[in-house]
Amino acid sequence: MNDWPEAWSDDNRNRYGRGSASAQPDGARAMRQVRRPASGAYGGSGPSAPPYGGRVPQQPRYVDGDGHDDYDSGYNTGHVYGGGPGGPGDQGGYRPRPNWRRRIKWTAITLVTVLVVTSVATYFWADSKLHRDVDLSKVIDRPSAGDGTNYLIVGSDSRAGLSSAQKKQLHTGSAEGKRTDSMMILHVGSNGDTLISLPRDSNVTIPSYKGSTSGKTYPATGRQTKLNAAYAEDGPTLLVRTVEANMGLHIDHYVEIGFAGFANIVDAVGGVTIDIDKGFKDKYSGADFKSGKQTLNGDEALAFVRTRHAFAASDLQRTKNQQKFLSALAHQVATPSTVLNPFKLYPTMGAGLDSLTVDKDMSLWDLASMFWAMKGVSGGDGTSMNMPISGSTGGNLVWDKAKVKTMVDELNNDQKVTVSSE
Repeated sequence: MNDWPEAWSDDNRNRYGRGSASAQPDGARAMRQVRRPASGAYGGSGPSAPPYGGRVPQQPRYVDGDGHDDYDSGYNTGHVYGGGPGGPGDQGGYRPRPNWRRRIKWTAITLVTVLVVTSVATYFWADSKLHRDVDLSKVIDRPSAGDGTNYLIVGSDSRAGLSSAQKKQLHTGSAEGKRTDSMMILHVGSNGDTLISLPRDSNVTIPSYKGSTSGKTYPATGRQTKLNAAYAEDGPTLLVRTVEANMGLHIDHYVEIGFAGFANIVDAVGGVTIDIDKGFKDKYSGADFKSGKQTLNGDEALAFVRTRHAFAASDLQRTKNQQKFLSALAHQVATPSTVLNPFKLYPTMGAGLDSLTVDKDMSLWDLASMFWAMKGVSGGDGTSMNMPISGSTGGNLVWDKAKVKTMVDELNNDQKVTVSSE
């Protein structure tokens, strides 16, 4: 019985039938293409579909080399993205732990290297800024060196390099040449450090000396004058010669700082806080201070350490104020806020080193030793005093010879000074 509808022939049945015993695939397996709308039929512009009866192109087969169909590989196992070990989808892959010991080691090496390089660079930078202009080998007839190290520290009133406006601002006047507003001897030893202020009005005898520029030897005439006059006459070498001859103490190093340099250091460190016991004014130095704790800038600090006309004790009171201010300045420079802050430390170092004139044998280690010793003395770890005075003559202060001799003997033997300046 023919189950096919009328008008269906065997050809139709074979085309859409249940198969054939032939080795060739039935033609019915190649389904008739669906006719696409003609170009433009629905507003499209693409090519028209092939006519009915066209054959479907042979499709590629996804067969591996072993004859297995691999088209679906990965989808049935859930490994859609990256199936291989170590791929993004491999949740069970091994990730080694970070080697913290190795990281810490290399971090430490890097930090140490940076520190060493920075330190070396800073040393050479600072060393290049020192003005080693004083030749102590020109000083003649010197006393023997004792134990410890003696620094002669001088504050110069030189106006060199100052403009008229700066001279007016700093109240320096316009005197030619240069003198010393302050002189101190700092002894650094193993039995305590000692800071001794030498009043500029000290009465001294000018000894024989060799001219710093002429090289000519000038014999001693017994001429007596103020100590600062020796500096004004022939500079640092005659000052050292005069101090050594009148004290009998060998000077190992010389350090000098001028007006502008002192003010620049104070400004670079951000000002210095000091407690003033009693207010005072001085038209010569420009000082105008009230009592109490206050922060001084560079100009104010210079006025503070230069003032002497406002005090009955004149130069003796000024030397006390100078020691007091240097103590405050040293502590300010050594605070962590300065030392650990390169934006403050380097400007302070630069201002200080640019302003210093030292002897030819001065090293940065010597300078650092001087600074820390001064900081220690002013902080109470050593002795701070004025030169012992016995009286005055013609307005000049006369040293107490007996006390001075005892003091010098103790310094030469690096012993604790027992002499009082009172």
